[in-house]
Amino acid sequence: MADNKQSFQAGQAAGRAEEKSNVMLDNVKNAATGAGTAAQQAGQKISEAAVGAVNVVKEKTGMNK
Repeated sequence: MADNKQSFQAGQAAGRAEEKSNVMLDNVKNAATGAGTAAQQAGQKISEAAVGAVNVVKEKTGMNK
């Protein structure tokens, strides 16, 4: 049977491991949020470029009148 000191040390180790996993999880969440934002911005730019291309085609073919 573990004595009090060993139980205390085991509890400290478990606490440190939990804190490290929480920090890592926060880092992963932040990275995922950043990636999602970047993807959304890229999609917006592609959409804007497509609209611009359609407008150019309309102007060149006379469909814009």
